[in-house]
Amino acid sequence: MRVVRRQRTIVESPHFVVRAVECADDHARWSAPEVSSSAQIVLVRQGRFRLDSRGRRVTVDPTTGYMQRPEEESRFAHPAGGDVCTSVTFIGDALTTGLEAARSPAVRVDARLELAHRLLSRTGADPDFAAAEALLDLLLLALREQPAQIPAPGRADLADRAREAVLADDPAAAGLVTLARLLETSPSHLSRTFRHHVGMPLSRYRNRVRVSHALTRIDQGETDLAILAVSLGFSDQAHFTRVMREELGSTPSRVRMLLAAATASSPASDEPAQPEG
Repeated sequence: MRVVRRQRTIVESPHFVVRAVECADDHARWSAPEVSSSAQIVLVRQGRFRLDSRGRRVTVDPTTGYMQRPEEESRFAHPAGGDVCTSVTFIGDALTTGLEAARSPAVRVDARLELAHRLLSRTGADPDFAAAEALLDLLLLALREQPAQIPAPGRADLADRAREAVLADDPAAAGLVTLARLLETSPSHLSRTFRHHVGMPLSRYRNRVRVSHALTRIDQGETDLAILAVSLGFSDQAHFTRVMREELGSTPSRVRMLLAAATASSPASDEPAQPEG
């Protein structure tokens, strides 16, 4: 039996790791049992294989993913050759609400879940907020057929307290999980409540606040954009540039030039008028 697997990390946070996994296994027989050390969800980009878990046998392909619970035993068969997958491994239980109740390992993947899967892989620059929210969106779709109903959003005051923490630059507001702990709620409930009452995800609101701070700093004469990016909590200058372009339609360097040109042409910058007589 030939087993060849390669993987690379796409997104990494203290609470989960997203990896791209390429598997070149080629065997029709079932593998030896493998025991998962953590909760995990796997979605296929290309290829197919067979899964034997919880007494069920499932064909896993781009239309059907699977989830595993900690200490769960599974076997695999690859009668069609290799595959390319995305695996999400959860560290701790901060984001796994509802996964334990899943009766079947199979996850039906419709177009909405496939899009959520692809969006998650593009959030590596902001693992604590954007990636965490993208993962919660993915889980919501993956678990939507479970018997437990999705709780309704909470009260507006929870969203208000989250806004206050972000605006105050509270250290706990640096991540969705830590902010939820500060507000004594779950990350999924906080994310759902904030989006319902504010009309945008928390990650988008946080970026809006950070861009506002950036505009203030640039207007006050800040010229080192790399230092500005780090001080505002962006992973690097490229991340800062991408967010500002998304929010404003202009890069930080372009904004700096616009503000400098406006200052140079304003009446306040002209020579003071000489008194008459």
